[in-house]
Amino acid sequence: MGERSEHRAVADGAAAGGDGADAAVAVGGDAGGASGPVEPEPTVWDLSTAGAVPGEDLVGIGADLEPGTILAAYRAGLFPMGLGEGGADPVGWWSPDPRGVLLPGDLHLSRSARRSRRSWAVTVDQAFEDVVAGCADPSRDGGWITGQIARAYGRLHDLGWAHSVEVWDEGRLVGGVYGLAIGRLFAGESMFHRAPDASKAALAGLVDVLAEDGEPWVLDTQWQTPHLASLGVVTVHRPDYLRLVREASARELPRRWRGTPPCGEDGGQA
Repeated sequence: MGERSEHRAVADGAAAGGDGADAAVAVGGDAGGASGPVEPEPTVWDLSTAGAVPGEDLVGIGADLEPGTILAAYRAGLFPMGLGEGGADPVGWWSPDPRGVLLPGDLHLSRSARRSRRSWAVTVDQAFEDVVAGCADPSRDGGWITGQIARAYGRLHDLGWAHSVEVWDEGRLVGGVYGLAIGRLFAGESMFHRAPDASKAALAGLVDVLAEDGEPWVLDTQWQTPHLASLGVVTVHRPDYLRLVREASARELPRRWRGTPPCGEDGGQA
């Protein structure tokens, strides 16, 4: 996930929790409607980590990027990323072993990042396409988000599964993060910043959403880097990660993504 210089791991992010949760997050849009996310047509592909070699990250190649395929992949502990230059085809299906995850209570946000965060507005699901476009900026090193990927996650956003957190400085989008929410599992896809610490503020806002009603959650960062380790990201081996996926995905979504804003139908501050 993220501002990638290696793999797709977060290269610049941090999150709050007990640390730095002092900025309000505005209620976002109504993706998925009052009844929550819409389940798409099931995939025709058999997506599984069965037979995956311990310690190897790439599990399969091919299939498609239909909404049902992507959701089935995440529920099986997989995610898509193209193997060609810039993320081009063919599509690879990845299950890093070990896997990077952020867990409740393990997160760290620096004093400077907390200070910067207080000066910005943070929203949810207000500019999903713009966040994806920021993450896909071709001027960034290590880009992998193709037009095909952007369209696939846009469809999942329309169905209520993919979400974004945005950071604004006087009306200008300066950072954001997006990914998929399946129960209490949030699979982070990527993030970007146009101001120092803005992606950290986005991650902090995301964790606020996951934690706002006090239920356990898992934030998947795919890989761990030394920087991520300093922020509290830990690694788990594939069997333990798959257990976390089963447990987290079976829980109810965070309340704002069930279709009812946490402060009532008219929204408000988190």
